[in-house]
Amino acid sequence: MKRLLALLFLLPALPVLAQGVPLSTPAEKVVAQTIDANPLRAHVRFLAHDLLEGRGPGTRGDALAQAYIASQFELLGLKPVGGGDGYLQPFELVGLSGHPDTLSFAAASGRTDLKFHEEFIAVSGVQEPEARLEGSELIFVGFGIVAPEYGWDDFKGMDLRGKTLLILNSDPAEDPALFAGRTRLWYGRWDYKYEQAAKVGAAGAIILHTTPSAGYPWQVVQTSWTGEQFELPATQGPRLQVKAWTTEEATRRIVRMAGRDLDALVASAQKRDFQPVPLGVKVSTQFANQVRRRPTANVLGLLPGSDPKLSGEVVLYTAHHDHLGTKEGARPGEDAIYNGAVDNAAGVAALLTVARTYRALPTPPRRSILFAAVAGEEQGLLGSQHLATHLPVPSGRIAANINIDGANILGRTRDVAIIGLGKSNLDGIITGLANAQGRTVKADQLSDRGFFYRSDQFAFAKLGIPAAYFSSGMDFIGRPEGWGKQQRELWEARHYHQPSDELRPEWDLSGAVEDVRLYFLLGAHVARAPEMPRWNKGDEFEAPRLESLKAVGAPEAKGAK
Repeated sequence: MKRLLALLFLLPALPVLAQGVPLSTPAEKVVAQTIDANPLRAHVRFLAHDLLEGRGPGTRGDALAQAYIASQFELLGLKPVGGGDGYLQPFELVGLSGHPDTLSFAAASGRTDLKFHEEFIAVSGVQEPEARLEGSELIFVGFGIVAPEYGWDDFKGMDLRGKTLLILNSDPAEDPALFAGRTRLWYGRWDYKYEQAAKVGAAGAIILHTTPSAGYPWQVVQTSWTGEQFELPATQGPRLQVKAWTTEEATRRIVRMAGRDLDALVASAQKRDFQPVPLGVKVSTQFANQVRRRPTANVLGLLPGSDPKLSGEVVLYTAHHDHLGTKEGARPGEDAIYNGAVDNAAGVAALLTVARTYRALPTPPRRSILFAAVAGEEQGLLGSQHLATHLPVPSGRIAANINIDGANILGRTRDVAIIGLGKSNLDGIITGLANAQGRTVKADQLSDRGFFYRSDQFAFAKLGIPAAYFSSGMDFIGRPEGWGKQQRELWEARHYHQPSDELRPEWDLSGAVEDVRLYFLLGAHVARAPEMPRWNKGDEFEAPRLESLKAVGAPEAKGAK
């Protein structure tokens, strides 16, 4: 390292942003080049090992992952910020085990019972010993969206208390002037739809699954929504009795019972004047829940900043350490462990490698750096939600969140994909740094999947904290056009949330190394820039940011109401 640092003064001048701040300092460039694949592979090898049994929340494997990450933070000399628990920020999850064998639909034309797993998946919406629907009227509510800024209301004031809502996944996409066209927003996410259904007093909500609208095949619903499901302890407020998914074919049968055509209903939902459609179908189910409290923890380590004033501000790195645990009802000899090597042992490996790189700098950054390996992401961003409500500093003092979810295991790319391109001025920094690597920046090429709202940065963006979430693109060096997208779709079909997401000898981490260098250089730039990043004017998260800045008296709060 000393020999490398001796080369600092031989490096050419580096690009400078409009603020007059270099994209990277010579020292940052040198230590970034020390990043290689070995620590990435080594961390993944442990975290995705069968001995950790898939790192399911509240399990022994979950605790082992926490202990491993905490020991790495200690090895690096990071400061614990978990209070009396050292590096751990413990919290409780409520585990719910139970599902119905059938979901029954009755109409004047007859009765249909759907089969669990093959045709529907359902979980309890209440943290109680029993969940039930008793002859609840089924109402088709289109996309289940209320968005005043778009003049959109799928409920139109209908009394939906005690009803079961049939809801389309995604958001309206036919009119590019509405919402964001093919780019999915928060309104298109399943968690938004269940939350909105509860707000209007519904008893149940059923989301129609299709692979295009969900962004993943039915098998992902089967693996993600079976077994013990976890939530944060319930607070006061309305809750659904039952949250369910149904396959497209099963839904068509139910709609035909009502004398309706599913395609016609879907077409009607694309317009502002859509009205909820009572289907004349009653929904019933009943099942017992095993309800238990399970401990888990976020793991937090702090690198204090070197500037007496700016050290009170923080750059927050996040990566989730959990996965899905073990497969329920596995056959003898079947691989039953969801190892989660790419998702997200690799992200934690990247976070730990970034932390090690900061410690190699001759002087710590001006702002402090907080590394957070969060729990319960696969269960609905639970660890990041807990951290967002228990931050060690006010949200107005967090300069940015850099979230790492997954890794490129296929080699180097010519491009970088920014999830949420156009939302903040972090884009310009990422673009400059990527260009310096010889890579171009592109928008998310799978924007219909809504990835910005599916990973941990969303919990912090809702507080107004500018968030960066990016990864290698799909233009792979030495590969034919379209190969990258083909491989991505193949991985999602075969390995996403499956036991086959394991560390393999053929992994090529050269592209992941470039991404990890970019994660480091981005945070290092933000940590020394005189001004904190900001959302672009009119962005959905700009208002909470201005309020959070105003609360701490930050000069950037100009314009806050």
